[in-house]
Amino acid sequence: MALSFSLSPSCLNTSMASGSASLMWFRKGLRIHDNPALEFASKGSNYLFPVFVIDPHYMESDPNAFSPGSTRSGLNRIRFLLESLVDIDLSLKKLGSRLLVLKGEPSQVLIRCLKEWDVKRLCFEYDTEPYYQDLDAKVKNYASAAGIEVFSPVSHTLFSPSDIIQKNGGKSPLSYQSFMKIAGQPSWASSPLSTVITSLPPVGSLRSCEISEVPTIKELGYEDIKQEELTPFRGGESEALKRLTEAIRDKEWVAKFEKPKGDPSAFLRPATSVLSPYLKFGCLSSRYFYQCLQDIYKNVQHTSPPVSLLGQLLWRDFFYTVAFGTPNFDQMRGNRICKQIPWKDNDELLAAWREARTGFPWIDAIMVQLCQWGWMHHLARHSVACFLTRGDLFVHWEKGRDVFERLLIDSDWAINNGNWLWLSCSSFFYQYNRIYSPISFGKKYDPNGDYIRHFLPVLKDMPKEYIYEPWTAPQSIQIRANCIIGKDYPKPVVSHDSASKECKGKMAQAYALNQKLNGLVSEEDLRNLRRKLDEEQKHEVKTKRQRKLPIGN
Repeated sequence: MALSFSLSPSCLNTSMASGSASLMWFRKGLRIHDNPALEFASKGSNYLFPVFVIDPHYMESDPNAFSPGSTRSGLNRIRFLLESLVDIDLSLKKLGSRLLVLKGEPSQVLIRCLKEWDVKRLCFEYDTEPYYQDLDAKVKNYASAAGIEVFSPVSHTLFSPSDIIQKNGGKSPLSYQSFMKIAGQPSWASSPLSTVITSLPPVGSLRSCEISEVPTIKELGYEDIKQEELTPFRGGESEALKRLTEAIRDKEWVAKFEKPKGDPSAFLRPATSVLSPYLKFGCLSSRYFYQCLQDIYKNVQHTSPPVSLLGQLLWRDFFYTVAFGTPNFDQMRGNRICKQIPWKDNDELLAAWREARTGFPWIDAIMVQLCQWGWMHHLARHSVACFLTRGDLFVHWEKGRDVFERLLIDSDWAINNGNWLWLSCSSFFYQYNRIYSPISFGKKYDPNGDYIRHFLPVLKDMPKEYIYEPWTAPQSIQIRANCIIGKDYPKPVVSHDSASKECKGKMAQAYALNQKLNGLVSEEDLRNLRRKLDEEQKHEVKTKRQRKLPIGN
């Protein structure tokens, strides 16, 4: 697929670069405000090459995936990224520059550009994700050997994760409280951030590098999908700053914000700022957000971390730091902070959860919202993650993590893995007896079931008395509601009461094994425990059947 075009003379200097040239490599950090890498790249340079590489790893269509998208990302997040790229391209053009879009394996593409354009300075925002760490090492090694200056500042987070780890004696702090104690105030917090760039150097000669405009979804190989079937949230720095302005205009809301409070069933006007996808892509600077909050806090009484809005930014940094300092953070095996638990490998239960077919309307409505919007309230995320893992289905948290990683527009490697470790009680949080009920939890916020009626229209006529447990509705009511359970909407995949009791028992035995072996649980130990748990379950089922047999049989 060729996406070539003729370059606009206003954005391109057609003569061979005779002065110093800088390359600004955009990945996240898709913004102009508080972008120290872009600012440094533009200073003292005759030419500037602002580059984004379409990485097939994340962007190329995968027809075998369970939802439209690439191997790694659903279509909602790809579209959100493309909108963010269009937005920054427009901003760059207003500053006398433009975004140069290339395609291919990023490190190979970057190295070719550095050679072709005779670049003297390479700038990009520091990234802690293992995938980018590997990419960056390849590019930095080439740049170092070629005598190219590299500037890679930390600006995606409030703190440098490596600095926090160093202050903590070379280890990640494993609790929010210990992180806060070590972190203190960010070093930059008392100085105004640079939020405005008035002009940029022109783009130099592109020579033989094939450059494109930001591609459309269709040009990437995806079919046209109707707008109403996609997320209502638009990507880009302009939208991020607009949302931020709207959120902080309500100073009382900012001051009183208290997580985990909030209504997970609110969808017409979500109960949170929905700034997470903009922070994920760096369309909004977390540092700028931090300073805006501090300005408000000066003049009003407000909640404090960990529950405050500022506290949420600090949670983000906490997870980034732990993820950066923990080998194999994204898996159970070989992860020193993760409990070893004999999760089920049940693809049928996983598919029922993923495809909103569990028979529990609260859970299924959330999964429909995830699929359609690529976003849902944090308490809704808690509900479905608990249900899949330690609450009801006992399916491996890594499987749920993969679904979230694909479908969320705000999917963030460190935070997504950190939350799944937390919610499965594999790390950070260990009160596995505290379970989100797939029936009563949603009912507490939305007794009429409006959220369920919206995302599961098959249940829109079910009386509110049965909306959370439609399988209990008498046949006559199911007929009147045009929804026969087992035909129009599935029966529950498990009985919540017995499944949650069973899950608690399994968690208790897994925790006891981890404690006994001081966390050094082998594959064989897990297999033996899994076998023991399966035998106990078979015995319990057999006993229940015998109890139900009529006397005399």
